Amino acid sequence: MTQPYKSHGAGRVVLAHDGGLDTAVAIPWLAETYHAEIIAVSVDLGQKKEWLEDARDRALATGAVRAHVVDVRDEFARDYLVRGLRIGLFQDDPSAMAGTLARPLIAQTLVSIAGIEQARAVAHGDGRGGAALANAVRVLDPGLALLAVPASMSRDGHDRSAAFKTAGAGPEEAAYVDIALQRGAPTAVNGVPMPWLDLVDSLEILTRAHGIGPSPLLVLDVAHRALEAATMSSDAGRFAAEVAGEYRRMLGDGSWFSPMRQALDAYVDKIQERVGGVVRLKLFGGDCSVVECHVSTPSAPAIIPVAKG
Repeated sequence: MTQPYKSHGAGRVVLAHDGGLDTAVAIPWLAETYHAEIIAVSVDLGQKKEWLEDARDRALATGAVRAHVVDVRDEFARDYLVRGLRIGLFQDDPSAMAGTLARPLIAQTLVSIAGIEQARAVAHGDGRGGAALANAVRVLDPGLALLAVPASMSRDGHDRSAAFKTAGAGPEEAAYVDIALQRGAPTAVNGVPMPWLDLVDSLEILTRAHGIGPSPLLVLDVAHRALEAATMSSDAGRFAAEVAGEYRRMLGDGSWFSPMRQALDAYVDKIQERVGGVVRLKLFGGDCSVVECHVSTPSAPAIIPVAKG
């Protein structure tokens, strides 16, 4: 439940701004309703730069006193997408799950900007995921008031912000790709070590060309599950489904920043120690299948490279 909030003309509200016309309309509504200055925050999870620039310009044009575009791509890849892959969250709908994984990071970003701007409240969409986002903000800073923009005004675009494009039709010849993983995290494609962001971009080119979609995360999940099946015991495999369910629950109810998640992280780190090797995949006709799976035992802690700058 959102907290009541009254401003006497000097308050500031940080708005989770997804860049759409719906949240742009919310800016003057919030300013008038709460007599507050509105600070718009768009979170860069890997969207096109032109889209982010349009979001900032639209926010300022509709009354925001400032519009921040916060680049969290590295952190999103390192602490959320890699973790989601290791947990096994990308088996069903990887695009939607990527958006769901973004919510805690969006909440963390909003709280950070609220502190910088000395804001007294955070506003968010009242649509899908709004309650989880609000709960995460409340955990991080209980002193912030929470304002929900009416659903008729905001469709909560956080999920679509992290989505990947749908793949097109594939060529007549198959393609083969080798994906190397260490401790459950991808480290190289076709023998070339890559940071996560570059690795995903390279795979997206291949998957789109061969009609595999809607996200390259699907291909990484296939490779990861193949190595898990070759390296994990049956008991660990069965328990993995329960662990993944707990992560989904925490994402759904906004309890991501909790001791429970930290404990589960430690378990996942331990169980993924032997999930390493190279998986050869065949991409053809919109399908991804495992051709070979070579297991290797790690001798050192995994290094998950993430591009900087």
